[in-house]
Amino acid sequence: MATYGTIPTTSSSPPSTPNLVYISRVKNKVRAGLGTRQPWKTMLDPRSFGIPITLSQAMSRVRINVPYFRVNYAMVALLILFLSLLWHPISLIVFLLLMALWLFLYFLRDQPLLLYGHVIDDRIIVVVMTIFTVAVLLLTDATVNILVAVAVGVVVMVAHAVFRKTEDLFLDEVTGLVHNGGAAA
Repeated sequence: MATYGTIPTTSSSPPSTPNLVYISRVKNKVRAGLGTRQPWKTMLDPRSFGIPITLSQAMSRVRINVPYFRVNYAMVALLILFLSLLWHPISLIVFLLLMALWLFLYFLRDQPLLLYGHVIDDRIIVVVMTIFTVAVLLLTDATVNILVAVAVGVVVMVAHAVFRKTEDLFLDEVTGLVHNGGAAA
C-alpha cells in the first residue's frame, strides 16, 4: 500500500536549528549573569548613604559593597566607557566588537576552549584577551578617553562603596557575610 502525499499523523516537533539553540543559551546565560546584580533601587537608595566615621568603617564598607554590587559596578563602568567613546565612532565599533569577542571566548562558553587539540586555561584566555583589548583600543587613538573613563569608573565605584551604608544588607550570598541589624558598618 502506497502512502504518497499523506501527512504523517505522529506529532513530531521540527528539529531546532543549532543557531536557535545557541541564541537561547546566550539569552539564558545573560539573564543568569544579570540576575546576580543587585536591584538599582537598593544600590541608589538615598537613605542608605552616609559619611563613614572612621577609616576602618570606610574600608569595611568597601570590603562589603564591592563584592555585593560588583555586577552593578561593572555595568556602570562599561556605560561610562561606552559614553566616553561616543565621539570616537571607530573606537566605539572596535569596543563593541571586542565585547562580542569577550562574550564568545570567555563569558558564554560552556566547554573548555580547544586549540589544536589542547585545552586552553581560562587564565591564559583572560591575559591574552586583556592584552589584545588594550592594544587594539590604544590603536584607535582614543587612549585619553579610555584612561579617563576607567579613572572615572573607579572613582564612582569607590565613592559609592565608601558612602553606601551596609546595615540594610542583611544576608549576602555572594560574600557569605551575615549582618545583624547595626553590627555592620
